[in-house]
Amino acid sequence: MNFKEFRELKVVNFLSNRYVVIFLLFLIWMLFFDENSYMNHRELDKEIDKIEKTNSYYKNEMKGDKKIINNLSDPDSLEKFAREEYKMKRKDEDIYIIEFDTIKN
Repeated sequence: MNFKEFRELKVVNFLSNRYVVIFLLFLIWMLFFDENSYMNHRELDKEIDKIEKTNSYYKNEMKGDKKIINNLSDPDSLEKFAREEYKMKRKDEDIYIIEFDTIKN
């Protein structure tokens, strides 16, 4: 096959069209090199998904914390919470904390 026959092929003839060449250059530029390229959009979409997941996680945590706060409005539950979480005590009582050792002799 010589050069003349090569140029007459449909694919080569189509790709040598100046509009096709310009379109391909434009497409490559927009996909990879432009500031608003596909790659940048893909990275930003991943970051948005990550932020939305953390947002939903913190909203669920806030719901749980609101339930705890509503339960702490009762003085008895407030005292129970303080005793369990912060090891608080009344003035005239002693607290003994027993920790279990998991190491066997």
